Amino acid sequence: MAASTESYMYMDQSAFHYDYETLRTTGVILAVVMFVAGILIALSKKFKCSKSKSSPVEGPQPPKTEVPPQTV
Repeated sequence: MAASTESYMYMDQSAFHYDYETLRTTGVILAVVMFVAGILIALSKKFKCSKSKSSPVEGPQPPKTEVPPQTV
């Protein structure tokens, strides 16, 4: 009786089959989308686009204070 129970348990697991073609296609599509998104993010930080010439690209700079040279 134990042998028939074990074969029944393994029969349920062997009835499931992966669709490897769809799994591979989905994986390739996700890899391409993530790769292109990564390239776009990397390039967007390298090239800043300015919308108008009046606004500074880097933002406001704090005023620079001159430090007198030290005499020892």
